Amino acid sequence: MGPGTDAPIFEWWYFHKHGTSFIEQVSVSHLRPLMGGTEGSISEPGSPSSSRESETSRQNLSECKVWRNPLNLFRGAEYRRYTWVTGKEPLTYYDMNLSAQDHQTFFTCDTDFLRPSDTVMQKAWRERNPPARIKAAYQALELNNDCATAYVLLAEEEATTIVDAERLFKQALKAGETIYRRSQQCQHQSPQHEAQLRRDTNVLVYIKRRLAMCARKLGRIREAVKIMRDLMKEFPPLTMLNIHENLLESLLELQAYADVQAVLAKYDDISLPKSAAICYTAALLKTRTVSDKFSPETASRRGLSTAEINAVEAIHRAVEFNPHVPKYLLEMKSLILPPEHILKRGDSEAIAYAFFHLQHWKRIEGALNLLQCTWEGTFRMIPYPLEKGHLFYPYPSCTETADRELLPPFHHVSVYPKKELPFFIHFTAGLCSSTAMIALLTHQFPEIMGVFAKAVSMISRTCAEYL
Repeated sequence: MGPGTDAPIFEWWYFHKHGTSFIEQVSVSHLRPLMGGTEGSISEPGSPSSSRESETSRQNLSECKVWRNPLNLFRGAEYRRYTWVTGKEPLTYYDMNLSAQDHQTFFTCDTDFLRPSDTVMQKAWRERNPPARIKAAYQALELNNDCATAYVLLAEEEATTIVDAERLFKQALKAGETIYRRSQQCQHQSPQHEAQLRRDTNVLVYIKRRLAMCARKLGRIREAVKIMRDLMKEFPPLTMLNIHENLLESLLELQAYADVQAVLAKYDDISLPKSAAICYTAALLKTRTVSDKFSPETASRRGLSTAEINAVEAIHRAVEFNPHVPKYLLEMKSLILPPEHILKRGDSEAIAYAFFHLQHWKRIEGALNLLQCTWEGTFRMIPYPLEKGHLFYPYPSCTETADRELLPPFHHVSVYPKKELPFFIHFTAGLCSSTAMIALLTHQFPEIMGVFAKAVSMISRTCAEYL
């Protein structure tokens, strides 16, 4: 029996003894971890492996929760102007549909039928066609000139400049404060009145926040900071709106780094959800103390100082949370307008952060240089990023799919950096494949392969004699 038949016989014997293929077993057990994980491994239903996979799947779904972008732009004054100039739609249908759901949650309640203008606006928020929504807003104002949500819709979608949007939001604020005070007086009369107060509170907070963003865009930054601070004091339960991220960006524009640190001390807490804004702002503050004097050559000779180590660790922490941000900050990838919703740790969050914070990194001398020299070192600390985490939970594998829904089709979605296989793995795989192919051909066509081997041997001898 020749060597060409030994392998099939061994494979047959192994399969009958252990119930699985030897080649498959080796591939799954030894090669697949090197290729980047075990997502595709097959397990029987009900087995511990299957249970772990379903648990991981549920965890991934919860980690892929989509959040409202706290610094989202204005549709009329910013997104639509982009469409006019480029002819491209910056928002996806999925993103706008999520916004429509948000508007219905924030701006409607069960008592809308009591006020005809609110009934019209309830239909307006469900309308998909922008001109129809704007028309409905004007109809609501004809019924009630103090309909705050109608002014909100017009400010968001009809106003073509930030100045026009601010003017409409000021009208909305006047109407919203009146309705809010009226709801406060009636809140204890029935559960319906309590629901109406919650809705009117949401409307008032939304208006003030957008006014703060208008002031920030128009250069009145201290006014914007004051509005945001007052909102956070007056409505502390509404922390899920992430107003502190708006505040962080405005304080960075003022270069009020001590105030930025005070905000981080409150919100960069282990018990609170993280974000790219929190992690990268913390890294920026630590980088600021050493970046102007940092030199890779000097650091390689004398080693890193304590402050430099703290800055590098902060950068590694930020990159582990969202690995897509550095390429935008270093301008290795082009930025687009941020979506209205983001996925934490995803490409959409990276775009939203870099769109507003790139200027703050550029302002600090040497900050981008330190980031460029150190950010890739994060992945050396995490041997298998999709299976193990270091400072955070393992990076969820569902972000790419969700980001493709949130980001426009003309944008090339950034994916998690894949671990490159060492050269010897590629070399060994190629050598084994070539050997197997030659053995198969020799077994099937022994005479032809014999002639071929003699020809190769003769050519090799000739070349050797020539050299």
